[in-house]
Amino acid sequence: MLLEVSHLDVAYGDAPALWDATLSIAAGQIVSVVGPNGAGKSTLINAIAGVLRPTKGQIRLDGKEVGRLPGHRVCDHGIAVVPEGRRLFGHMSVLDNLELGGYRAGARGLRADTLDQVFQLFPILKDRRAQIAGSMSGGQQQMVAIGRALMARPRLLLMDEPSLGLSPAVVDDMFQIIRAIQQRGVAVLLVEQNIHQALEVAQHAYVIEQGRIVTSGQPGVLLNNPRIREAYLGI
Repeated sequence: MLLEVSHLDVAYGDAPALWDATLSIAAGQIVSVVGPNGAGKSTLINAIAGVLRPTKGQIRLDGKEVGRLPGHRVCDHGIAVVPEGRRLFGHMSVLDNLELGGYRAGARGLRADTLDQVFQLFPILKDRRAQIAGSMSGGQQQMVAIGRALMARPRLLLMDEPSLGLSPAVVDDMFQIIRAIQQRGVAVLLVEQNIHQALEVAQHAYVIEQGRIVTSGQPGVLLNNPRIREAYLGI
């Protein structure tokens, strides 16, 4: 397995946010984590990314423990994150935002090649590379956020609510982009409130409620589970 998370607990001060979370993702796989607001999805992403320090459990990448490393060291091991809300440097150009993603040791010398790959994936960013990022539409800003993460040449891309605030048409495009990223050999761990699309794009999925992973399995099986359909799909 590329990533293995075992019996992970995470807290905000004295307030527990994640309990006994266990999941895995293979190289080149898309895995979705779905659940309601406040269930712990973003907490899970931030713990794997090194933003939050677990209070218990392990996070292993290629069998190596990374759960106690600071965020920049986690990135050095081949993990990049597309954060919720994009968090671009809005006063800087598209190109400057992209290039900021390419400074880790394993990516720095390949920035020109990686930038070409990002522009192949997002041609509009090549045309607008001099534009101020904060002046772009929400969908275009999300492209910049994804491109910035890809500039680090990750083996595993963590995506936190990539469809948040986007129009339905742009959401469809976003999930096509996620498939294209996988086809380039990058594994994707996707945290997403758009349950139906998240399950359709994934090879495996986990359902999280109140800080606990309550079930997992093949997305098609979960979609046909009456409890999942009623609780999350409104069917």
